[in-house]
Amino acid sequence: MTGAAAGGARLRRAGDRGWLVECPGHRPAELALAIRAASWSAELREVVPAATTVLVVAEHAAAMERLAGRLTRLLDAAAVGDGGDGIRSGPRAAARTVVIPVRYDGADLDAVAARAGLTRAEAVRRHTGGRHTVAFFGFAPGFAYLDGLPEPLRLPRLDSPRARVPAGVVAIAGNQTVVYPGGTPGGWHQIGVTTTRLWDVDATPPNHLAIGDRVVFEAVGP
Repeated sequence: MTGAAAGGARLRRAGDRGWLVECPGHRPAELALAIRAASWSAELREVVPAATTVLVVAEHAAAMERLAGRLTRLLDAAAVGDGGDGIRSGPRAAARTVVIPVRYDGADLDAVAARAGLTRAEAVRRHTGGRHTVAFFGFAPGFAYLDGLPEPLRLPRLDSPRARVPAGVVAIAGNQTVVYPGGTPGGWHQIGVTTTRLWDVDATPPNHLAIGDRVVFEAVGP
């Protein structure tokens, strides 16, 4: 079963209690935050944004049709009120700003700057000046995809990924920045490293970042 909403969004059934919202006209992180802020969010088990979709899982299968109607109305209202560029639904907590200090000495920084037609210092200034926002998590625990990389720095991933990337490495690809949690392979361009620990299995919660957080990268010395 599928259903269409304004702005090009589409609902697809995902199991007996889930709707997968394809949202090409909206940013999934904004949609996820709007759903979580809605008065009916107490009836939901999970709201999980990804690159172009949001998975919405209801507590009970009997609520699926009602949930589809609510999601469609939310998307339709956003398309009419915001031209498809943003979503507002109910009161929300103010987005946090998380400052991450970075030593910009990554193995790929000079190559990134050259491909972007920038000096090394200019590439750093562009990155620290970007409006980075946590869009979704994936690939590995604590792996946050941050949207908002400035246009000159947007490059495809490396042709040959590295077998293992240490924790704290700051890297870029496409329109995103990531901070590696450690112990994973990686094909992103490494531009620096941070000592800030963003994933700690012994902490509550283990993630230092959350969907919708704004991240400010701050250049620090060696």
